[in-house]
Amino acid sequence: MKINKYNTLVFTMLLGFGLSGQAQTKKWTLEECVRYAMENNITIKNTELDIKNAAIDKRGAIGSFLPNISGTASHSWNIGLNVNPVTNIAATQTTQYSSIGVNAGVDIYKGLQNQNALRKANLSIVASKYQLLKMQEDIGLNVANAFLQILFNKENLKVKTEQLSIDEKRLTRSEEMVNAGTIPRGDLFDLMATVATDKQNIIIAENSLLISKLSLAQLLQLKEFTEFDVIDDTNAKDENNIMAQSPTDIYNKAKEIRTELKLAQTNLEIAEKNVAIAKGAYQPTLAGFYSFNTRASYSEIPVGKDADGNIIYGNALPVFQQFSDNKGHNFGVQLNVPIFNGFSVRNNVERNKVSLEKSKIDLEQKSLDLQRNVYTAFTDAKGALNAYESSNVTLEARQQAYNYAKEKYDVGLMNSFDFTQSQTLLTNAQSDVIRTKYDYMFKIKIIEFYFGIPIVPIITK
Repeated sequence: MKINKYNTLVFTMLLGFGLSGQAQTKKWTLEECVRYAMENNITIKNTELDIKNAAIDKRGAIGSFLPNISGTASHSWNIGLNVNPVTNIAATQTTQYSSIGVNAGVDIYKGLQNQNALRKANLSIVASKYQLLKMQEDIGLNVANAFLQILFNKENLKVKTEQLSIDEKRLTRSEEMVNAGTIPRGDLFDLMATVATDKQNIIIAENSLLISKLSLAQLLQLKEFTEFDVIDDTNAKDENNIMAQSPTDIYNKAKEIRTELKLAQTNLEIAEKNVAIAKGAYQPTLAGFYSFNTRASYSEIPVGKDADGNIIYGNALPVFQQFSDNKGHNFGVQLNVPIFNGFSVRNNVERNKVSLEKSKIDLEQKSLDLQRNVYTAFTDAKGALNAYESSNVTLEARQQAYNYAKEKYDVGLMNSFDFTQSQTLLTNAQSDVIRTKYDYMFKIKIIEFYFGIPIVPIITK
C-alpha cells in the first residue's frame, strides 16, 4: 500500500495524541478557549497595534498647535580677498565667522485644519477600538464553531466505536450460528466486511477529530496541541430563550449594538473631517514667527607689535563681546492667501467628497447586510431546530426498526444483507442527530451574537 506524506503526518499526530493521553489532565471549556484566543491570537494582537498607531497620530495632531522651535549654529572660513573690519580696506587674509540663532514659528490660523485633524485623530482611535472589538467578536464565533466541531467529531467517533463493538459481537455470534448450521457461511463473510468497514470508519472519525482539535489549537495559537482537548458539553438547549424573540426585535436590537454599524458610522464621520480638512486649504493662513541671531568674526588683523617690532595679528574685539554686540531679533506675522494652485486643492476636496459618499454607501450597505443576516440566521436557526427534532423522531423509528430486524435475523427470518441495511440506516440516523444538534447549537450562538449576548464577556484593554 502506498503511504503519502499526509498519511504519515496524520499517523504521527495520532501517535502523539496516544502517547500523551495519559498525561493529559486539563480539558478546556468554551469560555477558556475564547478568553485565551482574545489574549494570544495573532490577528487580534495586530489589530491592537492599530490602536497604538492611532494614539501616535493623535499626539501628532496635538503637536500641530504647538510652535516649531529650532536652533542654528554655523562656522565658516573665508580665505582670500576680504574686507578688513578695522581699516575697511580689502586685503588678502583668512577670516572666520561664527553665528548662532534660534527660530520659532506658530500657526495662528490655518483654515481650522489643525482643529479638524485633531477631531479626526480622536475618531480614528474610536474606529480602531471598534475594529478590535469586531475582530474579537469574529474570533469568538470562530472559536465557538471550532469548539462545537470537536464535540461533533467526538460524538461521531463514539457512535462509530459503539457500532464496531456491536458488529464484533454479531460476528462472534454469527460464527457460532454458522458452526451450528443456523445461517449460511456467506452471511459470515458479509459481517466480516462490515466489521472491516467499521474499523475504517473509526480511523476516518479519529482523523477528523484530530484535525478539528488542531484547527482550534491553531486558532488559539497553542504550541502544544497534542495534549489539547475540550470538555464534553453537549447541551443543545436555547438557554436564553432567544428564539422567543421575533426577527424584527433582534434586528432592531442589533442596529443599536452591532460593532460593524458603529465602525461604519465612525468611518463616515472620519470622511466628513477629511472633507473639512481639505476645504481648509482654500482659506488664508496666518502664522507668527520670531528669530534671534548673533555672530562673531575671527579676522587676522594687526593689533600691535611685540618687543622685537614684529606685528601681532588678532581679533579687533573679543569674541564674546562680538556675540553680545551683534545680537538681533526678528519677529512678525505672515499672511498667505492661496490664489491659484493648479486645481490641487479643488481636486483634493472632490476626492475626499467621493470618499465621503462611499462611506455613506458603506454604512447603508452594512445596515442592509445586517438585516439580511439577522433574518437569515433566524430562519436557519428555526430550520436547524426542526431538522434536529425530526432527526430524533427518525432515530427513534430507525432504532425500533433495527430492533425488530435484529429479532428476525437472530431467528433466521432475515438474511445478512437486509439486516446490514437496517443497521446502516440506524447509523445514518444517529449521525444525523449529532450533525443537526451541533448545527442548531451554533446557529443559536449566532442569533445570540446579533442580539448582543456574547459567547463570553469581552474584556477591553
